[in-house]
Amino acid sequence: MTTPALTIAQILDQPALVPLWPTVGQALGLAESTTYQLAAQDRLPIEVIRLGRRRMARIVDLQRFLGLLPEGTGVATGYQPAAPAAGNDEAAGYQPAAPVEHVTAPTTK
Repeated sequence: MTTPALTIAQILDQPALVPLWPTVGQALGLAESTTYQLAAQDRLPIEVIRLGRRRMARIVDLQRFLGLLPEGTGVATGYQPAAPAAGNDEAAGYQPAAPVEHVTAPTTK
């Protein structure tokens, strides 16, 4: 029996953490046994998270693999973060550079 694959709308409507079957397996077009076999062999294209006996995956990893998110981000397409205020050293992620000491070599005449 073949289970139909999930649509893009169904994939985008999932919670942050989803079960391998049926969600991940159906989104990838895999049968239940194949999904669990690949997970056991660590061959699924997304990270598998074990919660007790359950195997889960982050929906953002699935969306990124399917090309629904830009590479290297965890946000959906269409999201544009606000530009930081100019000169705002308190912005998140700001790390001042270490001071650089310049030493001149002595010259001989």
